[in-house]
Amino acid sequence: MDELLSRLADAAGIEARYWDIQGHLHETSPETARRLLGVLGFPAATEEEAAASLVRLEEEVWREVLPPVIIAAQGLEIVVPLRLPALDARHLSWSLDLEDGRQLRGEVILNDLVVDAVGKIDGTPRFLRRLRLPAQPCGYHHLCVEAGPTARLVVAPPRCYLPPDGRYWGIAAQLYAIRSEHNWGIGDFTDLRTLVDWGAACGAAVVGLNPLHALFLDTPTDASPYFPSSRLFINPLYLDVTAIPDFAELEKASKPVSGSIEAREDDIVDYPAVAGAKLAALERLFAHFRTMHCDESDPRGSAFREFVAQGGSDLADFATFQMLSEHFGTHDWSRWPQSPQKPNSHETFSSEQTHRITFFQYLQWQCSAQLSAVAQRAKAMTLGIYNDLAISVAAASADNWAHQDVFLQGTQVGAPPDPFNEAGQDWGVVPFNPRRLRATGYAYFIALLRANMRYAGALRIDHVMGWQRLFLVPSGASASEGAYLRFPFDDLLAIATLESQRNKCVLIGEDLGTVPAGFRERMAAADVLSCRILYFERKGDSFRRPREFPKLAAVSVTTHDLATLRGYWVGEDIAAKRRLGFLTGGEASQLWDDRRRDKHLLLQALADEGLIKDLSDEATWSPPLTVAIQAYLARSPSLLFMVHLDDLASEACQINLPGSTTDYPNWRRRLGRSLQEMASDPTIAKMMAAIASERNGHAGLIS
Repeated sequence: MDELLSRLADAAGIEARYWDIQGHLHETSPETARRLLGVLGFPAATEEEAAASLVRLEEEVWREVLPPVIIAAQGLEIVVPLRLPALDARHLSWSLDLEDGRQLRGEVILNDLVVDAVGKIDGTPRFLRRLRLPAQPCGYHHLCVEAGPTARLVVAPPRCYLPPDGRYWGIAAQLYAIRSEHNWGIGDFTDLRTLVDWGAACGAAVVGLNPLHALFLDTPTDASPYFPSSRLFINPLYLDVTAIPDFAELEKASKPVSGSIEAREDDIVDYPAVAGAKLAALERLFAHFRTMHCDESDPRGSAFREFVAQGGSDLADFATFQMLSEHFGTHDWSRWPQSPQKPNSHETFSSEQTHRITFFQYLQWQCSAQLSAVAQRAKAMTLGIYNDLAISVAAASADNWAHQDVFLQGTQVGAPPDPFNEAGQDWGVVPFNPRRLRATGYAYFIALLRANMRYAGALRIDHVMGWQRLFLVPSGASASEGAYLRFPFDDLLAIATLESQRNKCVLIGEDLGTVPAGFRERMAAADVLSCRILYFERKGDSFRRPREFPKLAAVSVTTHDLATLRGYWVGEDIAAKRRLGFLTGGEASQLWDDRRRDKHLLLQALADEGLIKDLSDEATWSPPLTVAIQAYLARSPSLLFMVHLDDLASEACQINLPGSTTDYPNWRRRLGRSLQEMASDPTIAKMMAAIASERNGHAGLIS
């Protein structure tokens, strides 16, 4: 890039270069920089455009008398930047509205404040001065200068919430994959309650879940929980229809509601069949609710109206989006007529459309009720439910439609080339616009954390490096043509620590892949747990020993994107990639050789820890080998160890095979056995007992 374009890109937050996971340097091309600058609202197709955009960008900060957000640390003096005309020498009054309702007032003489920097707007000089205020309690406050500009003041604690000192463990599950004797072909919130009860009885502190985000009801085959329609609301397909009070009332009135019995036996979640059966049943329950409980004096009717009122504009927008998706026959709102492409466009809805909006609000009410009940039950555990927050939402999503001002249109989040995908990745989800996010006081980000911490004692942040920078791919470009965009890391982390403490929710940052230098250290200083996966944890030419894992970490053998433990041992992941044509015969052969070496190294590590007696006895996969490997990792000092339900069930096929689409049953495979069968399996009981013993410090040989 030439000097002008380089300066503009840097000022806009676009990084000029990055080092990939293999240590190779990549330079951002001028074309990529120009396309991303255009997306950010700073045209640079010509030198004149670039120069004008740079002037506008450099002047923009000087137009802020107060920044929209000020971040302050608990117990420390608050430093407020003021940018005012250089000749302004007046007495300046200020007021601070604290979250608890108190108001503080003061006055300062501008000439008494030291000038830290000088800038210009339209040739007129402006001074940056710093107003210093006494420390204030943690929370969200509002600072006003002479009834003019207002800033959100965030006073945050230095660290996130952590439970009492200990070594905890839990079960990680894909809720939709759970098989049970009652569900309708997809795991539901009653299954989650069963899993919580089972885990608590075995000494587990937490049950981890896939993202529960709302997906697209009009296209139920779009099943990835990491490609959601909304991260603020819940997927109603997880509802246990039979647990809704209206179901019991209809049954009592001899008006039975049929379920999807056939789908219960399927090995793959038949999302269209499940969605069809559940939505039809839910519509009947809603019709009954409207008939029987709409009276002002009815307690359930009052509870529903209160839920809708508390949900406010976010719930109204989400339900409206669902209705409009049905009305126009697609959730891709770019294909709707012009007017409804903008929320709150003052459209007049028919009574039938208003009825459908209320139906979708009813579904969220029931989701909230059922998940809240499970979360209450999970309080018997130390942490309870461990939620997962996806990196973002699909472009054609409800959240992007309702909050278009805080998302960047015309680009997608992805990942640079790495050994797992040499072409790079385009995840198809839209990134935040960091400038608009800040300008709106981070309101959406705060709401997002609160929505996902509401029922949780722990929250995993998918691709947490996105708080510092995101790899963006311009629409229509290949993933290798992307570049990194900087985000307001300190601001986002401060808000996360505040919400973590307020909700007593542990934060786990999924920090796998290309991690910026110093990032893990900064997160650890804020008590955000790192993610550590056994397959990747090496020290030289050996597996990292348990004692060498960090304390502030959530450790597990695998993830949903990697081979199950049994699949790893028998090479099912390699075989699947070979079957799908992802690997040539030679590449597959090399991976098999590497895997055999890795298995030998892992067996050696198990022997060194006294978990197996003879390396040759464990060359083939067996349940006792699984017990030994899980116990090995459970022995680590890390705060949290998670065992995957798939590994307890000895599944061979992984949940998601990155890079595949319809040629692999991503996000659709169901467990081979029901929860009830697994809970009565002595081999699984032995594995869980071994994990609990290791977590309690009673190490020993697994016989």
